[in-house]
Amino acid sequence: MKKKKNMKIMLDTNILVFAGVFNSEYIRKFIKAAVDKNHSIVLCSYVINELYSVINRKFPSKIESLNKFFSELEYDYIETPDILPEHGMFTIRDKKDEKVLYSAILADVDILITGDKDFSDIKIKRPEIYTPAEFLEKYADSI
Repeated sequence: MKKKKNMKIMLDTNILVFAGVFNSEYIRKFIKAAVDKNHSIVLCSYVINELYSVINRKFPSKIESLNKFFSELEYDYIETPDILPEHGMFTIRDKKDEKVLYSAILADVDILITGDKDFSDIKIKRPEIYTPAEFLEKYADSI
C-alpha cells in the first residue's frame, strides 16, 4: 500500500536552476528532505521548458547536469495550458509568472516555492507562496 502524501510542493524555475544546474547543496537537501518526509514535488511543463530554455541559452555546458538531476528527482508532472483562460483569481506583473501560479492552482498544490519577487505580493489562499528560507522557517519540523 502506498503512503499518503503530506503536502504537494511546486518548485519554480529559479529554484530548479540552483538545484539542477549549480548543484546547490542547500536546495538539493531541501528537496530530498521534502521527498523523504513523503511530500510530493510537483513540476509543470512551463517551468521545465523555461528551465531548459534558460540553460541552453546561458549555460549550455550544464545541460548534462540538469538531465542527471531530473533523472534522479521524483516528481509529479502537470501540463501547463498553452493559453490561459481569463480566470480573475490573481494578477501578477510578469505574465510568464502567471503560467507558473496558474499551473500550481490547477495542480492543487499546497505550496509554491520561488525566489521570484513578483510572487511576494500575491494574495491568495492556496497555494501558499514561500522562498525556500521562508518555507523552512515555517515548516522545518515537517521536513
